[in-house]
Amino acid sequence: MDIHRFNQKIRLRHFHALAAVAQQKSISAAAKMLSISQPALSKTLTELKQLCGYDIFIRHGQGVTLTHEGQQLLPHALQILNTLQHATDTIFMLETAPVQVIRLAALTTVAMGILPRIIDAFHHRSPNVQLQVSTLHNNVLLAALRAREYDLGIGRLAEKAFMEGLEYELLFTEKIKLVVNPAHPLLKGNVSLAAAMNWPVVISPEGTAPWRIAQRILASQHCILPETRVETSSTSLARQLALHYNYVWFVPSGAVREDLQHQALTPLPLHFSDPGEAVGIITPVDTALNATAEQLRATIRDYSLILNKTTFLLK
Repeated sequence: MDIHRFNQKIRLRHFHALAAVAQQKSISAAAKMLSISQPALSKTLTELKQLCGYDIFIRHGQGVTLTHEGQQLLPHALQILNTLQHATDTIFMLETAPVQVIRLAALTTVAMGILPRIIDAFHHRSPNVQLQVSTLHNNVLLAALRAREYDLGIGRLAEKAFMEGLEYELLFTEKIKLVVNPAHPLLKGNVSLAAAMNWPVVISPEGTAPWRIAQRILASQHCILPETRVETSSTSLARQLALHYNYVWFVPSGAVREDLQHQALTPLPLHFSDPGEAVGIITPVDTALNATAEQLRATIRDYSLILNKTTFLLK
């Protein structure tokens, strides 16, 4: 045997071929086991014979059997293949190990506003985490957090009874804007809240924060919502009505941040003194967040601060 040539030319396919023939005791059966053709297997076995310098198996009427030399080589081939399989299993386990799951609940308006940037930043910081995000109305969000269905949430500060068992950390104050598409006829004249209420209005349903803020604003200027308004909890539907039709949309400013920046929608030039409603990070009391969830909370803090300074959230 030319040891140098053997070391340079030997391949895993040679060891696979030897192991298959030893197990199946048949060339055709071994080829089927390896999912290759019988001529391809015969060629590989011939190569192995040439590398070793001796016969590996003996043909007979019932199939094939390993020669003495082949039996001496077999344990080494099996050891190499087992080592390879162990390495493969280890790598596969690393790749397919269950990822850590973090469950986040957020307001729909938050999801349309700051949440995409928060999620993207978090995944850059923690790429091996599965983030499960649900968008919920605030009362449902608070109830789900109390039931420990989520690790943390981004929601509004509510009455004391609704906040029982929950911790709250202020992020920003969510204020209402009245937005329309840039071609809205209302923008051609003197804009007032009363004039805006003569156009179709789309607003979140009664009991929601946008509804409450809108009612306070309207009451302060002795106006009322038109009876023919559209009430919907779907921000995507409301956005389409404002974008493509002449609807006046009462919406938290953070939810239309991108649309305002890119001038897809425009705010009516109306200024209100209403303080809005507080939005913050909410977590169940006495439930310690793991390091990854804490990283998410820190990311939410960081990007809320940045967006407070650079967007329409506080204006």
